[in-house]
Amino acid sequence: MPLLLLIGLFLLVAAAYSSVGFGGGSTYNALLILSGTDFRLVPSIALSCNILVVSGGVYHYVRAGSLSAGKLLPFIALSMPMAWLGGRLPVSEQVFIGLLGFSLLVAAVQMLLKPDASKAPDTTNTARYWLLAAPMGGFIGLLAGITGIGGGIFLAPLIYLFHLAPARTVAGITSGFILVNSIAGLAGQLMKAGENSPLDGWIQAWPLFIAVVIGGQIGSHLGAYHLPENWTKRLTAVLMLYVAVRLIWRWAGMYMA
Repeated sequence: MPLLLLIGLFLLVAAAYSSVGFGGGSTYNALLILSGTDFRLVPSIALSCNILVVSGGVYHYVRAGSLSAGKLLPFIALSMPMAWLGGRLPVSEQVFIGLLGFSLLVAAVQMLLKPDASKAPDTTNTARYWLLAAPMGGFIGLLAGITGIGGGIFLAPLIYLFHLAPARTVAGITSGFILVNSIAGLAGQLMKAGENSPLDGWIQAWPLFIAVVIGGQIGSHLGAYHLPENWTKRLTAVLMLYVAVRLIWRWAGMYMA
């Protein structure tokens, strides 16, 4: 895939995901794999793009009162160390592509079949909140660190499913979760030693970083003022399904070869 095309796709993905409060790490991963990028470089590039896209969103959610430390802390208490650990783990190309493809498939289905958020959340039971949020965050954090995603596409549907927060708070929690997990996962990725170290290739990906900064700003503005949220989510989910099927097909071919 030509670099200019990859830059344009990264810009579009950042715009689409940021308009609904996500970073886009799963799709950056998939595009890099499909473009022939060394799979060892992929997570560090995708996590960096996540950080650049969601940082602005976190700032706006905090200012708007939709993100507080008390709501975010239970989710990141275990997810941060687990994301760092996942980033440190060496995985084979087959395992990486399989995990990424199936993760993307599950996330796309979750976005298309979003659990009903009409039931009022239980915001008074602090013990229940911690008991659900901490292990949930830990598991998603480990997956995020290994595959180079922020984990928000898994977290948001689960918050709705268990009615842990009001709808307006979910996007704020998700953005904060993506940011801290992406930072922890990136630290783990860049600390890999020897031939597994992605540092040199990560630095050379600077054009993609510029693209997602521009796309993220465009998407945040459109999402806040113009685009219907449901329409954008469904369009993004369809794209994710297409990419997931291509990755799973490639993964299956590796085992049949």
